[in-house]
Amino acid sequence: MNINAQMVKELRKKTSAGMMDCKNALKATEGDLEKAIEYLRKKGIDAASSKFNRQALNGKVESYIHLYGKIGVLVEINCETDFVANTKEFKEFVKDIAMQIAASNPKYISREDVPNSIIIKEKEIFYAQLEKADKPAPIIEKIVEGKLEKYFKENCLKEQIFIKDNSKNINQLLLELIAKLGENIVIKRFARFQLGEEI
Repeated sequence: MNINAQMVKELRKKTSAGMMDCKNALKATEGDLEKAIEYLRKKGIDAASSKFNRQALNGKVESYIHLYGKIGVLVEINCETDFVANTKEFKEFVKDIAMQIAASNPKYISREDVPNSIIIKEKEIFYAQLEKADKPAPIIEKIVEGKLEKYFKENCLKEQIFIKDNSKNINQLLLELIAKLGENIVIKRFARFQLGEEI
């Protein structure tokens, strides 16, 4: 299929990827724009994974106040260089993450941060809920695992659906930014305060 300049331009507009990357993606997907976007996303994620072990000592601490001072968030996000920390894309990402935390109230950054004691306790609750269910043990085990996955998706920031785009989660958003900016980026820590909540 002949890939014309207009197709490349359209794909660049949607993905911000380089001209040759867009052209190759369109060739690989026979001119299908949606498949080309997915192709680039996968390629970007592969490129991003190679940067995970690099040190990220620069970055930003962002604050976000919501509901006329009823909810406040502080988040630290790190990158490798001061140059990237000052890019529009990085600053927007930090703001988006602060808003995400305010809106979705995660308890942890990733599932690896959830203490084992909490996982055990949650599983006990799930098993108790299914105590009277007339189902074989392997089925109950699968239901419990499904409930645990749901717990991770609700309580771990990286697994939450992005409030501005429900087609991706925060981890996908992070990987896309790493691929675009070419540096390791780490959501380091956050604190969320809600007026009147128990400390």
